[in-house]
Amino acid sequence: MDLGMAINIADSAIRLSTPLLFAALAGLYSERAGIFDIGLEGKMLISAFFSAVGASLTGSAVLGLGCGILAAVFFSLVHGLASITYRGNQIVSGVALNFVAAGLTVLLGQNWYGQGGRTPSLSGSERFGDWDLPGAEAVGGIPVLGPILTDLVSGQNVLVYVAFLMVPVTWFVLFRTRFGLRMRAVGENPAAVDTAGISVAWLRYRAVIICGVLTGFAGTYLALAQSAGFNRDMSAGKGYIALAALIFAKWRPVPLMGACLLFGFLDAVSIRIQGVQLPFVGTVSVQFVQALPYILTVVLLAGFVGKAVPPKAGGVPYVKER
Repeated sequence: MDLGMAINIADSAIRLSTPLLFAALAGLYSERAGIFDIGLEGKMLISAFFSAVGASLTGSAVLGLGCGILAAVFFSLVHGLASITYRGNQIVSGVALNFVAAGLTVLLGQNWYGQGGRTPSLSGSERFGDWDLPGAEAVGGIPVLGPILTDLVSGQNVLVYVAFLMVPVTWFVLFRTRFGLRMRAVGENPAAVDTAGISVAWLRYRAVIICGVLTGFAGTYLALAQSAGFNRDMSAGKGYIALAALIFAKWRPVPLMGACLLFGFLDAVSIRIQGVQLPFVGTVSVQFVQALPYILTVVLLAGFVGKAVPPKAGGVPYVKER
């Protein structure tokens, strides 16, 4: 494999891992606070739809991002209401939101645009573009390092840089701030947090709101960066893969980035081998290529994760002792 092909595969891996990274970081905040969120898929889907709608109406990708974030935060608050206030089953609530998002986006898309659940194609200022890092072209002539800087590190979509910047930010928030300490504590022992005079419900609501913001970024990336509009079911299971990455990384932000890059790499390689003639196998079928990332996800989780221990109070509604 030459350097150019390696850079192309790495570039595809980075771009494909970006929505996974946003969604996985979103789940990290929520689950560290004790709220399991199966609904990442639905939040990504609803934010992708409304970001595309907002961008097409306003002509601005930034305003489209705002619409996508608001839609995802609304879904997060619904999940919080069911899980925190009414102490419902968090898994059931998340699955229900996934079904609602899948049906609502198609229904609204068909009624508003009449294109089978799709939104109009977006272009120009309606989409987020790529950003060249300052000084990248100046080092382009350096062997090996130059192509890596100009073709891989520089020239990525703006939201790609935001996603990877969120990894150190999340690490700092979780492990170096009072808010992060309290949030981790409420996911492990909410009774102790309550005894200290801190509202468990308010902490958990803030965690699910952050989850909504980050899934809003994930869905917006799908619609306004990776694609040129919303397509039916365009999240395509990425929310579930983000959950798998979260478990694979054992709820830690830096390993989480590595897990998302790994899944993005597997996705990029599966696209590359589509239609390729392999010895003793023949032509690789499209169906196998589409299923390969999900198969490898199951294999990795089953064979390489080891014991992954979630937050002790995760999935358990907190009832204040009288």
